[in-house]
Amino acid sequence: MNNPIGVFDSGVGGLTVAREIMRQLPNEDLVYFGDTARVPYGSKSKKTVLKYSRQIVRFLLTKNVKAIVAACNTASALALDEIAAEIDIPIIGVVKPGAKMAVETTKTGNVGVIGTESTVKSGIYNDYIRELNSDITVVSKACPLFVPLVEEGLLEDRVTDDIVGRYLHEMKEYKVDSLVLGCTHYPLIRNTIKRYMGENVNLVNPAFETAKSLKEMLTEQKLLNEEMHKPQYEYYVSDGVDKFISFADSVLPCRVTDTTVVDIESY
Repeated sequence: MNNPIGVFDSGVGGLTVAREIMRQLPNEDLVYFGDTARVPYGSKSKKTVLKYSRQIVRFLLTKNVKAIVAACNTASALALDEIAAEIDIPIIGVVKPGAKMAVETTKTGNVGVIGTESTVKSGIYNDYIRELNSDITVVSKACPLFVPLVEEGLLEDRVTDDIVGRYLHEMKEYKVDSLVLGCTHYPLIRNTIKRYMGENVNLVNPAFETAKSLKEMLTEQKLLNEEMHKPQYEYYVSDGVDKFISFADSVLPCRVTDTTVVDIESY
């Protein structure tokens, strides 16, 4: 089935998921929406995140997508179940695949989860991880400044080094050996986090695991496009086209030449 896959995020972080989908599903067309006017989602209420997510899903449905990926941990935590019940195409989030990999890779049974305030407060990673293995100790930490640092392009910067050290010292104290990057922006500062946490800590990138899960789901539901062709990628944002394009060009394996602004409030 050659309809596109819809991918959405609160901003540019979901491009890490789009990148993995492009790599792992090279025959799939993609429609990406970044809610750059209303980023970040992590400090907003469930009601607001649900409203924003519904608007974006309604927009993506106008693009005749065959499946949707909520490439945003906050939306996955707070809105996914409700939206899944409202639409008749499959939708997956980034939380379950990341939680599963954390359980599979920990040797000490001490797993760390970092994310936005809303994701951490929801306890969704803790619940999934403990559902898979109740013996695991989960240490969670909200890192609200990581998203603005990434959105500003401060990926390798002393400010980012300082903030990483300030947020993650507890993770070292608890001796976690598997750390979930529970926000799609966080893989973009993976090197800084890895430097601080050390070589013995496995960093779980839910973006990679989500693309893998998406491929499995599309195969099971006979929606996978197996025809070799040059995929079409479309990009939409709610604000800030130039900034988005320059960021996307630094993240994606292909050039982004065109991005369209959408009045998302009208959906």
